Amino acid sequence: MSAGFLERDVFLCVAENAPLVSIDLIITRLGGKEVLLGKRRNPPAEGWWFVPGGRIRKGESHTEAFRRITASELGTELPFEQAKMLGSWAHLYPSEAFRGQREKGIHYVTLGYQIEYNVPLAMLPKEQHKNFRWFTLKEALTSPKVHKYTRLYLEALQTGSER
Repeated sequence: MSAGFLERDVFLCVAENAPLVSIDLIITRLGGKEVLLGKRRNPPAEGWWFVPGGRIRKGESHTEAFRRITASELGTELPFEQAKMLGSWAHLYPSEAFRGQREKGIHYVTLGYQIEYNVPLAMLPKEQHKNFRWFTLKEALTSPKVHKYTRLYLEALQTGSER
């Protein structure tokens, strides 16, 4: 087991008793007119169109986490210095939305970072998302298949206001 990974039982205990901190990536192209979304393979947002992202590991700086998460989720490491923080959000999921979670559900404190990057869809890793596609902001904001937490990021992106 490498640094930063927790055994399943330890992870479930932590998730049951404390919030998890994560970075979500709002990847845009065409001057912010389109956003990259993936169809989630795993809980807690399984089956929804959602932005790529991942948890920050203990001892990891924002910069290190951002670079690791972009490499893992996009197949290439993106420069943290070019990202813009859109804000922070609390994501609360009921216990049934996360397989193996005991009773209290799961709570994420999520930092949303926007970065412009025109990634070729065919090159994207498929571990966390079944497939990817580019959505216009309007389409993503109005689609019932786009997760409500993703729509919050896009509203912040559209208004240009930080949270």
